[in-house]
Amino acid sequence: MNAPLDSSSRSTADGAAHGPDNGPAPEPAHAASGANAKDAARADRNAAGTALASSLTPRRAAELNDIFAADGLLARQIDGYRSRASQIEMARAVAAALEASGRAMPEPAMFDVQQRPARRLQSSGSSSAQQRGAQDVGAATADADAKTEDTGENTLIVEAGTGTGKTYAYLVPAMLWGGKVIVSTGTKHLQDQLFQRDIPTVRDALAVPVSVAMLKGRANYLCHYYLQRTADNGRLPSRQETSYLQEIVRFAKITRTGDKAELASVPETAAVWSMVTSTRDNCLGQECPHYKECFVMQARREAQQADLVVVNHHLFFADIMLRDTGMAELLPTANTIVFDEAHQLPETATLFFGETLSTAQLLELARDSVAEGLSNARDAVDWVKLGAALERATRDVRLTFKEDSLRLSVSQLSDDHPLFAALDAVEVELDALTTALAGQAERAESIGACVRRARELQDLLAGWTSTASPEAPEPASRDAGGNGAQAAQAQADSNEKVRWIEVFSHTVQLHETPLSVAPIFAKQRAGVPRAWVFTSATLSVRGDFTHYAAQMGLNARRSMTLPSPFDYETQGLMYVPRNLPQPSSPVFTDAVFDAALPAIEASGGGVFMLCTTLRAVDRIATKLRDTIESRGWNMPLLVQGDASRTELLERFRAYGNAILVGSQSFWEGVDVRGDALSLVVIDKLPFAPPDDPVLSARLDALTKKGLSPFAVHQLPQAVITLKQGAGRLIRAETDRGVLMICDTRLVDKPYGRRIWQSLPPFRRTREIDVVREFFADRTPGV
Repeated sequence: MNAPLDSSSRSTADGAAHGPDNGPAPEPAHAASGANAKDAARADRNAAGTALASSLTPRRAAELNDIFAADGLLARQIDGYRSRASQIEMARAVAAALEASGRAMPEPAMFDVQQRPARRLQSSGSSSAQQRGAQDVGAATADADAKTEDTGENTLIVEAGTGTGKTYAYLVPAMLWGGKVIVSTGTKHLQDQLFQRDIPTVRDALAVPVSVAMLKGRANYLCHYYLQRTADNGRLPSRQETSYLQEIVRFAKITRTGDKAELASVPETAAVWSMVTSTRDNCLGQECPHYKECFVMQARREAQQADLVVVNHHLFFADIMLRDTGMAELLPTANTIVFDEAHQLPETATLFFGETLSTAQLLELARDSVAEGLSNARDAVDWVKLGAALERATRDVRLTFKEDSLRLSVSQLSDDHPLFAALDAVEVELDALTTALAGQAERAESIGACVRRARELQDLLAGWTSTASPEAPEPASRDAGGNGAQAAQAQADSNEKVRWIEVFSHTVQLHETPLSVAPIFAKQRAGVPRAWVFTSATLSVRGDFTHYAAQMGLNARRSMTLPSPFDYETQGLMYVPRNLPQPSSPVFTDAVFDAALPAIEASGGGVFMLCTTLRAVDRIATKLRDTIESRGWNMPLLVQGDASRTELLERFRAYGNAILVGSQSFWEGVDVRGDALSLVVIDKLPFAPPDDPVLSARLDALTKKGLSPFAVHQLPQAVITLKQGAGRLIRAETDRGVLMICDTRLVDKPYGRRIWQSLPPFRRTREIDVVREFFADRTPGV
């Protein structure tokens, strides 16, 4: 069963230099030697990671053994804890990176002062680490004296397979020896999980004296000023929103943090939240009458004083560009930065390293200017007229597009497209409002804040109304270092930008996005030495970190892949059906549905159907409703969009035999254990659409450098995304399930082998009868 999926994949080349929908490329004569070279490079990278782990001082290595061993401290303190070799290896590598960072400091001894003892480890008497302490002092000092420059050993990239226990693997050394630590994770949900569950568990198990704080973006905290203004105003769009406001007013009187996540009775999507929270644009800062009791400032003060701070990626990168999240004061004091779910960083960094002008910003400015003008300078000008003029001109921008949703490069618009005339009109009205505000700025700080916002928007808008070429790229000048492909990719798009437009149902966003975030992020990492740890279950393509490292401007040599402890060959089966049409076929989605039905029936429910487009979600959901009804299946159907993601997942777990149809938001960050999930169906390989304006510009830049956009960018990115989707299936040692991928390119194309060899090592089949046998053999405890 562990032979290749199909005989057509036995002799394919490891790489590919052609697009995902083209025919197989001729296999080059040097394919075998090229594959061997890649395997050797991967081995070297893992060896570098292992060498970093082995460089850990004996005292700390012994302490980690005492903590993570089968009969160690964590096993004694945490119910259900199981020792894992991969977890210990990762903890050693993280600890070694922390040590390397300490040696790189101007005064290395200062780093040792910041270590925190694990009191339970000291009192247990089981450790031989203390006996080695005196021996290590001299060795550490010698290492510090011998050090002449930062060798990059303070940066670590770790791909830790599902079930490795990577959270504990970085938390333990970070708490003990990390000094001031910032842990950044992918979402606010994961941030809450770390802060409320994982960190307290490890801290209590170690009995380590570490203070912890959580910091979110300002939109997550109530604003006393805008809450009072909204309550006094009394005008809300509906009775429901009025009811929500009353709940928020009561909540404000009892909450300590002001974090809106604590008020579950008011949905996160409620319109009233935008009226009772502040933004970077409208915050009054120290001039605010509620500054002393401000929830945002309180959270930032606590973060400044804490030993370990939990943030999310959006917050981290927003600060680099906006200096508005509290990170500006926090980051310089940090000794250790850990990025969990680090595979999300390139996309998040791209979002924040660019510039965006939204019609929503202009509408909010108009609304706030009218409110502040009437409150503080009613007699000066006709504020209502000025605000209405800007609102009207701004809404006309949306009317220049007939589509409900759209993403396109500005170069795709004709010179006489009505967007440009609409933006000129906005500029006129914005200038008029700015002039009026500036004339009254001395009468109130809140008007002065509106002036600052207006001028920033003027600057952004000027870039879109000027006659200069909107997409003239800046010259690429950065030498990325590393191997040739990595350097070429980074240099290909370094400092170049693309301008593009995103149209939603009610708003338009104008974006200027860098083609590469590597130079900006590298600049952020420069300066004071600190440890940087990047970890996720999906960072490499078959152990090769080149793509990820190039995106982030990192050295791929400091990387390691740690296997999952799961027995994938016993627990899972990968199924690629035969005789399916190509994904470009108009009947592809219907064919996927027909092929999936027998597998769904055999599973008895507990199914994720993960689609690459919302259109496929709708089509498959419609057909499933009809089939469930006609066949009398007792399988609840849940569809993305029918409820919030959190609510759908809660229902899915509770039903135990449901079918959930979803797209991108369900490909990652979803943890369903046990029999509730036993079949994951993926419709096709998740290649990003080439008409995406940012991707298209990146691919063009690579082509101009003589590189294959498919091999260098599209394929690695698709592999990482597919690994995320496949990772939903097996989440615990007792899980069993089938991964069904309905894309025959996995077998038919030369690059298919590279893809499926990056996935967990499931048994593989192309026969539905094998799937039926797998589900029929539900051995208890397996």
